Amino acid sequence: MIYWQLFLAFFIPGILGYGGGPASIPLVENEVVKRYEWMTVQEFGEVLAIGNSLPGPIATKLAGYIGYEIGGVFGSVVSVFASVAPSLILMLFLGSILYKYKNSAKVKRLTLFVQPVIAILLGVMAWKFFLESYVGIGFWQTILIAGISYLLIEKWKVHPAFVIFAAIVYGGFML
Repeated sequence: MIYWQLFLAFFIPGILGYGGGPASIPLVENEVVKRYEWMTVQEFGEVLAIGNSLPGPIATKLAGYIGYEIGGVFGSVVSVFASVAPSLILMLFLGSILYKYKNSAKVKRLTLFVQPVIAILLGVMAWKFFLESYVGIGFWQTILIAGISYLLIEKWKVHPAFVIFAAIVYGGFML
């Protein structure tokens, strides 16, 4: 039963998450945190932060880690397969049709309409993470971490993986 739940938890966001990983992150969060309650928002945020610092598609990294935590090695395999299965199916059956109409004005317009929805979903998720960190460590520390992270990434061009690692170390000392 757990493997079927893992499959559904990553297959459904894969179908609905138009645009790939960033679009499917809030959908995966909904399945993992709210529907099945395998993780808290904070735990999911930590997994997401670590996953973002590693190379490769974020959806498969989330699926692999969460699948392993819930169902071991086989759970990881099921979750990763479920996260790539919708794309695989689309590539096999609809790839030629999409390729034929890729320059269509209607297809380009559809993409323009979907982008704001993705931005809003990511914004809502970021707001939830902010509120969670605010509750966990307090307002001033949240603002301090966000400000220092912004300066490190934008002004001094430090790679985000190092900033995430530093924030994890800082969080480890605070707990």
